[in-house]
Amino acid sequence: MLNFRLNGKTAVITGGASGIGLSIVTLFAEYGASVHLLDLDRNKLEAAVASVHAAGGKACSHLCDVSNQTDVQKVFAEILSLGRVHILVNNAGIAHVGKLEDTSESDLDRILSVNVKGVYNCMSACIKHMKENGGVILNMASVAATVAVADRFAYSTSKGAIISMTYSVAKDYVSHGVRCNCISPARVHTPFVDSYLEKNYPGREPEMFEKLARTQPIGRMGEPTEIAALALFLCSDEATFITGTDFPIDGGFIRLNS
Repeated sequence: MLNFRLNGKTAVITGGASGIGLSIVTLFAEYGASVHLLDLDRNKLEAAVASVHAAGGKACSHLCDVSNQTDVQKVFAEILSLGRVHILVNNAGIAHVGKLEDTSESDLDRILSVNVKGVYNCMSACIKHMKENGGVILNMASVAATVAVADRFAYSTSKGAIISMTYSVAKDYVSHGVRCNCISPARVHTPFVDSYLEKNYPGREPEMFEKLARTQPIGRMGEPTEIAALALFLCSDEATFITGTDFPIDGGFIRLNS
């Protein structure tokens, strides 16, 4: 019998108050994990924790800027003082739309500080603990890291770094019982997509939504719950033979669009 339960395990999930992160938080808590959510939005954090508690799960919120190493170290020290961390999901990230010529130095710095340095900060804050106790790290990459996506220069750059960091950590710590993988979604229907369409295509949102959805050969965007299901498998004991791997979940985007 397959066992995806996370009973007795503690999971730290960054960007856990909305979108894909919230779906991961909800599913992990449903499957028995004690979940620590890191996010910058206090109101959404409180709402997410309340939702988990209402469903009978265990969750704690931590206001945290993952790009700030001092902030991250303080939060992880608090979490680790309570006991072992079994799972780290680096989901927090921001987007940027633009070609190279449309990307300013400040744009690039902003993307890298959250999407790359943020992942580095969180892994760095718990790797010594996991080196001693074992653990699972799951990073959120993107199909944009491995295939050309128009107008995503800075974002693609940052997600390419995520895949490289994942491989490096998996290699360096496999002998210590640490598994490290990443997930590469294609377009997923999150609040970011709706905000992007409202901002850039007012009055044309349904039309542009369908256009974006059709870029996946399967004919639709992914749902956050589908990404969460893959995350659950990779962080469960059913995946103990898997490390150092990037998992596209893309509706055929990478292989079937060529």
